[in-house]
Amino acid sequence: MARAGRGDRRAASILVERHTDKIYAVCFRTLRSRPAAEDAAQETFLRLWKNASKWRPKGAKFETWLYRVAMNICLDQLRKAKREAPEESAPEQADEAPRQDDQLFAAERRLAIDEALEALPDRQRAAINLCHYQELSNIEAADIMGVSVDALESLLARGRRGLRDRLIPIREALTGRMSDDGTAQHN
Repeated sequence: MARAGRGDRRAASILVERHTDKIYAVCFRTLRSRPAAEDAAQETFLRLWKNASKWRPKGAKFETWLYRVAMNICLDQLRKAKREAPEESAPEQADEAPRQDDQLFAAERRLAIDEALEALPDRQRAAINLCHYQELSNIEAADIMGVSVDALESLLARGRRGLRDRLIPIREALTGRMSDDGTAQHN
């Protein structure tokens, strides 16, 4: 990072190569759109380049700082989208027809979980994404989000409760399939 701060494009390129996959993943999980995630990841690395000379390690790891930049960009995009979105727009409804193909069943399960995640407030979704999908520690995730570990744990608990409340009604569909006679078959 120090070399990038002195204008070393190769050093900046190495940082981008090293962290692109993880930054894109957290952006995609937060924004749920490939184009938006690509834009957010690109903006993250642009800010890295612009601020490299100012960055100083102050107890936080470089990766933590970079995740925090990405999360701030994503949360800004979400706030902007909510201001611009018409209030009456409804999310698309998933086809509820039973599927025979295991791949389709797994895709439906992922879709239901993704929709439940999408319905969570932004900060709860961000906390779950950082801790569960990015596999960061609570300390790292709290630092990225700019909150205390206790506040992060509260966000995680509320987010998990929200997911549970949204997924309980469709639990049978998520854990098994219906047979031709209408009884549940569990995997």
